[in-house]
Amino acid sequence: MKSKVGIVKYEEPFLSVKKAVELSGAFEHLKADDRVFVKPNIVFWSRKVPMPPWGVITTTRVVEDVVKLLKDHGVGEIIIGEGTMTTDPGDLKTPAHAFETLGYNRLAKLYGVKILNVFEDEFIKVNLENDITLNCASQLLGADFVVSVPVLKTHAQTIVSLSQKNLKGCLDIKSRKKCHSNSVERDLDFHVAALTRLLPRASAVIDGIYSLERGPAYTGKARRTNLIVASADLLAADIAGACLMGIDPLDVPHLKIACKEKGITPSIESIETSGEPVSKTAIPHKWDFPFNKEKNLPFNLEFIGVKGLSFPKFDHSLCTYCSEIIGPLQVALGNAWKGDPFDNVEILTGKIRLPSKGMNHTILMGKCQAELNRNNPDIKDAIIVPGCPPKKEKLISGLLQAGIGVDPSFLDNLEDAPAIFMKRYKGKPEFTNKFYRI
Repeated sequence: MKSKVGIVKYEEPFLSVKKAVELSGAFEHLKADDRVFVKPNIVFWSRKVPMPPWGVITTTRVVEDVVKLLKDHGVGEIIIGEGTMTTDPGDLKTPAHAFETLGYNRLAKLYGVKILNVFEDEFIKVNLENDITLNCASQLLGADFVVSVPVLKTHAQTIVSLSQKNLKGCLDIKSRKKCHSNSVERDLDFHVAALTRLLPRASAVIDGIYSLERGPAYTGKARRTNLIVASADLLAADIAGACLMGIDPLDVPHLKIACKEKGITPSIESIETSGEPVSKTAIPHKWDFPFNKEKNLPFNLEFIGVKGLSFPKFDHSLCTYCSEIIGPLQVALGNAWKGDPFDNVEILTGKIRLPSKGMNHTILMGKCQAELNRNNPDIKDAIIVPGCPPKKEKLISGLLQAGIGVDPSFLDNLEDAPAIFMKRYKGKPEFTNKFYRI
């Protein structure tokens, strides 16, 4: 039998989510007194400046609606858990600030739920396949039922980031980095597809009040989409979610892998949808960041005429700690460009990328690149930027050593960057914080 998916226009608090859940039977396997783990998506947060949450973070509105539905079903303990990534892995104040600002602490008081930063809890080692192990939040593994509540968004590496990808937020930092492996077969998509194996009974409620192009972070472009997608099958929900963003599930590697394991075709015909028709509701969303034809220079740098620089497109092996520097680094390189060619400089990231021959300077950004290429004979001048995340002062001194006169302060205020992107939503009343409050 085909898995059912409910697709509903968001029109009223609680009732819209309830309708999507009822149409899909998302909670049909839920039992009275179940211990339920609810996993929203709070991918990033800043306690220094306002940031655009639209399409980036699950709305508190939908989280509260899910909690109310679970209470109506008579479940036992409800845990809302997330592992927000921070610039400093030991930072516990930023996730606490997010929970307070988004109203999660008020949710705890109103409905008696437990709010959990998974980095403050225990992790349990689990086997995915043969010799592959990951450390997963014990509270997730100990639950009777899991509700994944992601945002309807695209992703620069996995194309879409929906209910399956959302589970990655319950892994410890070491395991998250392991998902970004240097293996061709056991890459990020392989790990994302395998995460559902860790779960007990589960369902998905995808929050599409806002959706996001070129996610997963605030640098993407949000849309007011007003959709709720629900299913008792995470894979079915993600197939529908991809189609609603104009993306063919056949083009999404982790969906293809999961479908192959389940013995179905990655297409809308493999699931049963009810409510809003996908064909009339879908809105195309871009996911990829543009590069030049050779994939060795971001389009924005090529557009302004930058020469003498190779900054190859990132791959699946690039983890969050390096990826958060990519955007500010591109801006700094553009500002440093004064019209004269750089001195044949190459900047390498991730765990796979090898150097190009003939470059005068090769910057190896981060621990992984340093280990992979520090002794590569094709490199004339290896400039090593150690650390995970890469050490800021080493990156700046490395760029200066290569003859690129970047502003030394460009990495000083990473946490202030979200405020810049707030400007694109100014004067647009449909982008309101009321969905992120109780």
